[in-house]
Amino acid sequence: MTRDLTKGNITKTLLLYSLPMMGSVIFQQMYNIADSVIVGKLIGEDALATVTASIPVTMLLVAVATGFSIGSSVIISQQFGAKDMTAMKTSANTALIYAAGVSVLLSAIAMLLCNPLLKLMNTPQSIFNDSAAFLYINILGFVFLMVYNTCTGIFTALGNSKLPLYFLIGSSTLNVVLDLIFVSIFNMGIRGVAWTTVIAQGLAMVLSLTVLLKKLKEIETTQKPSLFSKTAVKKLNKIALPSILQQSFIAIGNLFVQGEINGYGQAVIAGYGSAVKLNTFCIMSINTLASGISSFTAQNYGAKRYDRIEKGYKTGILIVSAVVTPFIILYLLFGSQLVGIFMKEESVQALSVGVNFLRIVSPFYYIVAVKIISDSLLRGSGNMRSFVIATFADLLMRVIFLYILSFVFKSADWLWASWPIGWGVSMVISLVYALRQIKYMKTQTDCKSNQMC
Repeated sequence: MTRDLTKGNITKTLLLYSLPMMGSVIFQQMYNIADSVIVGKLIGEDALATVTASIPVTMLLVAVATGFSIGSSVIISQQFGAKDMTAMKTSANTALIYAAGVSVLLSAIAMLLCNPLLKLMNTPQSIFNDSAAFLYINILGFVFLMVYNTCTGIFTALGNSKLPLYFLIGSSTLNVVLDLIFVSIFNMGIRGVAWTTVIAQGLAMVLSLTVLLKKLKEIETTQKPSLFSKTAVKKLNKIALPSILQQSFIAIGNLFVQGEINGYGQAVIAGYGSAVKLNTFCIMSINTLASGISSFTAQNYGAKRYDRIEKGYKTGILIVSAVVTPFIILYLLFGSQLVGIFMKEESVQALSVGVNFLRIVSPFYYIVAVKIISDSLLRGSGNMRSFVIATFADLLMRVIFLYILSFVFKSADWLWASWPIGWGVSMVISLVYALRQIKYMKTQTDCKSNQMC
């Protein structure tokens, strides 16, 4: 099933398209939370710190997979919106092969850089070996993650947001079940947690790829699409590389952040790791809905329906603002209880660190919501230069103020203020660029209606 996002009531279209995507992120983050609960409760605080210390490196891999998926989705959405099905299927075939090849190359590089990156982040020696083992296993499954994300990007580009939800529900459920088996029954510890992720991702990739190829085969074309195209690669790179850079900026920023946090000890690492899981739940919800706005923008951009793009942008901000409100309320009022589900009762310092993080960061979710939705409009309309500048500003401000606050106050609690500072600066930049893009598209619409261009 495909969905044409260039027709119909905009609010209804976005809601029907975005709700399954929201369901996907809920299941994904519920799995992540359950995973951390299993690690924290059944293995212990050291294991939770191990996973947290590994997150920035794994996020670099996730950044590549997510950025490539977004880039593929934008190009395929534009071609689908323009009703160029031959080019669309060629781009889809190329994206899948390209993703597999890139993932194998990057996995080899990641294996070599794993230990140096852990040392660069000042990972405590007590958790260093477990962190390295956890990373090595996850790197082995990177090809599954890369191809699966690309399949998801192609599904959403075609307006089908339900199938990725079904695959994710199955994958997440299997992951939690295997976690319990490998940790509780086989006593495999942190390595067991890593292997369950690889197994679940592998199964999700096989199923999603099989169904996607079947769905693509059902779409009729005027000409036979190519299996692999250099022209398609160039188009994919134009959007995918800046998207990968954006995601990588965030991951690289987290490397610096984690390196600074690691200097405060295991309790702070564990507390931050618990709170950042909850924070990620909200941010990923925004990012997922923004991905829907990006596909909506791309399809309408390809169809030259510029008037729908502005309305979709405004509607997207309202939808996302409504979504983040419960997160803010829950984190401010019940932060202690939520952070506490990851920890044993004796983790008093870690609990305090996590609660303080949520109280400082969560009130600013409205700001980051506007920033991310603005970025999605820029990406969907192909304005990648502005997109990258706005993202880099977020990274730069967050890292700079992280070190300033750490140096001046010598307290982990002050580090968390760097998040809203980075969000605030980059939101202003993203908003300015998004409004300029809307103004440009309006001139194109006026030009077309007056037949002056």
